[in-house]
Amino acid sequence: MFKLPDLPYDYEALEPTVSADTLHFHHDKHHKAYVDKTNELAEKAGLTGKSLEEVVREASRSGDKKLFNNAAQAWNHAFFWQCMAPGGKSCTGQLKAAIEKTFGSVDQFKDAFVEEGVGHFASGWVWLVTGSEGLKVISTHDADDTLVKDGLFPLLVCDLWEHAYYLDYQNDRKGFLKAWLDKAANYAFAEQQMFAADGKGEGFRYGQETAGQSQPAQGAPSQQPQA
Repeated sequence: MFKLPDLPYDYEALEPTVSADTLHFHHDKHHKAYVDKTNELAEKAGLTGKSLEEVVREASRSGDKKLFNNAAQAWNHAFFWQCMAPGGKSCTGQLKAAIEKTFGSVDQFKDAFVEEGVGHFASGWVWLVTGSEGLKVISTHDADDTLVKDGLFPLLVCDLWEHAYYLDYQNDRKGFLKAWLDKAANYAFAEQQMFAADGKGEGFRYGQETAGQSQPAQGAPSQQPQA
């Protein structure tokens, strides 16, 4: 049975960028509902005992859309919590160098991330990923994620569903994304993921999070961590 992971920070820790009210609704209600439904549907599908990564991939392979939507959303949210950290720290180190090589500057990366997120129609997610083509910004619709996309390894994600920002920003998705990148994005976590994509250390895996820092699964170069 999958458990709802604790947030790696206090509910008030990301204010005013992400309010405690938003996190209580988003984590305690929305994310919990996805986890609970995944447990119910995974049992019916005979997938009890599998990792969440395996459940997501099997649901995609078999065409079980209801299970995929809930399991992928459970995974996406757990990854999203790790992509935020209090304090609004700057992007530094090897991640900054890689971003500058690809996008020209950190500011240009942020512009590309915001543009992709604002231009994404309806619900979904905006990602910074790496792979055989290097770094790039992509978006996915609804529950879709990088677990079922060969050759992509996620570094950072922001939630584009309205429940992620509507209490704080109403319909101003652009304002939310700009504030999120400047004041909430966890670039240290993204750099860990980048190292894992190169086989240096470990990448995120559901259920191995700890308060303040993810405890991920073994990564492989330019692909998703294997469940």
